[in-house]
Amino acid sequence: MPESSARWVLPGEPLPVRLMNTVWADTAGVHDDLTTATALRGWLTDVAGFDPGSGPGVDPTPAELTEARALRDSLRRVAAFVTDDQRPAARSPVASVDTAVADINAMAADQAWPALLRRGDELRREAVAHEPPVRTALAGLAAQAIDLLTGPSAGALRACHAPHCVLYFVKSHPRREWCSQACGNRVRAARHYRRIRSGRQ
Repeated sequence: MPESSARWVLPGEPLPVRLMNTVWADTAGVHDDLTTATALRGWLTDVAGFDPGSGPGVDPTPAELTEARALRDSLRRVAAFVTDDQRPAARSPVASVDTAVADINAMAADQAWPALLRRGDELRREAVAHEPPVRTALAGLAAQAIDLLTGPSAGALRACHAPHCVLYFVKSHPRREWCSQACGNRVRAARHYRRIRSGRQ
């Protein structure tokens, strides 16, 4: 059984990229980590550090799972646009970049906002949200994605073109060409094999 990307895929990447990478691939095909509401809660808790607390309304609903997948797919569509990614296996079901941008903006509009609150003799700044906790978490991810796609790291977003890979990453070093060492090793092994086959050792 494939290992879940929630536990191992590119833990050093920004959260919006990690959400994109809940779609991943290996030699067996393309996999999706967000197939159930339970899987979404696990990803939000284990990867995003989301702590919804307990009580009613804290577990993702089927509608929130659909929203999370739609946000993920919109992010992947925009990432493909930014990186000129033509990988067929990485293709997002979102039809257009404009639709993806509108979806990301709509989700980000529900994020928590700062408010001034009085606590006894102190004034404090706290985030206030009126949406259910899961939707607030997704809205925060959408807002982070906007920052990523328009901020200093925007030009560093890359698609990994190693065989069987559909992941994205932020190029953190000038010599980094692949999402991971494993992908780099696969590319080098494939090149070596081609050289041997062509008789040019």
